[in-house]
Amino acid sequence: MLDFIYYPISAVLWFWREVLTKLGMPHDGGLTWALAIILLTATVKAILLYPTIRSLRSTRKMQELQPKMQEIRQRYKNDKQKQAEETQKLYKESGFNPIAGCLPMLVQIPVFIGMFHVIRSFNRTGEQFGGLGLTAEENRQIGNYFFSAQDVQSFLDARIFGVPLSTSIGMPAEQYSAFQPVDFARLDIALVAVPLIAATVIFTHLNARYTLNRQKARIASGKQAAPSGDNAEMMQMQQDMMGKMMLWFIPAMTIFTGYLWPIGLLFYFFTNTFWTFIQTRLVYAKMDKEEDEEIARRRESAQATAPAPGARTVDRRSKKQRKLDNQRSGSTNASQVIADDSDKVSDASNPSTAVTPVDRKAAEKARTKAKKKKKK
Repeated sequence: MLDFIYYPISAVLWFWREVLTKLGMPHDGGLTWALAIILLTATVKAILLYPTIRSLRSTRKMQELQPKMQEIRQRYKNDKQKQAEETQKLYKESGFNPIAGCLPMLVQIPVFIGMFHVIRSFNRTGEQFGGLGLTAEENRQIGNYFFSAQDVQSFLDARIFGVPLSTSIGMPAEQYSAFQPVDFARLDIALVAVPLIAATVIFTHLNARYTLNRQKARIASGKQAAPSGDNAEMMQMQQDMMGKMMLWFIPAMTIFTGYLWPIGLLFYFFTNTFWTFIQTRLVYAKMDKEEDEEIARRRESAQATAPAPGARTVDRRSKKQRKLDNQRSGSTNASQVIADDSDKVSDASNPSTAVTPVDRKAAEKARTKAKKKKKK
């Protein structure tokens, strides 16, 4: 059903085993098989590097758009359809794709399923824990997807610290017969598996803590907006819940389910979390540097275009533009003069404020009489 996943996974694993053999490592050695699994994991992570960077950029873009999205929710809180339309419009204008943030995680799910199935399928004895009920002899005579029957025998006989790679702590004892000789016990499997589980849990926790601490630092510095609006408290509670799940729930699930995973798959888990530990710090450092440079460029651009204190304003308009502006200004001044004259006419026509010629003559006679009396 999922052969389109199982065959490529087994082919890449086969390829790295052959490369390591060409480099001088034992063809049937347990370390050769373990390194092939580690290189398979590194291959997948390298292929997903560019989509992962896009995912992180998409997450940062989503955080930058939060204030505008909150504004849309507030404006159209009673119209869900309009709210969805405006949100999609905002995504389109800003070039944001919500699916891009989920792509690396979605791709790793089938890879994990493929790895688990291929490694488990080296041992198909018994009927528990996914076994097909084959006998030890039948199991050694049947290939495993891209691997031949000889490769299956090689994997079953390979040991890492004295333990077969496809064994797990919880494997039923009846399936031990597939590995010849059976010179190991469940305790031996646990001594190899538990350190790998512990290392995986530690790096998973450290990766989550680094991401959450960085998010808090960005909010404190103002580079990322904190939840706001009517649903700010609920959004903050959701973020806190997600943070606790990343810090504690996922590592706890790894501990509780670790006894089910084959040793070879635990090498995949460890390599995946360790690679993420290194990659996250390098990618975030690069993104933070780019963001700081962009902020610096914007600041320099604003300073370059702003006039210096006390500087003379330079008229950058063309001659034609200045002429048009002067004509508009002249017409505006003429309109103002007409308006002032109109005000004067209206004042003159107002009986309470207008001065008539009769009033002027009476005033002149009064002044003349006053002068004569003064002379006498």
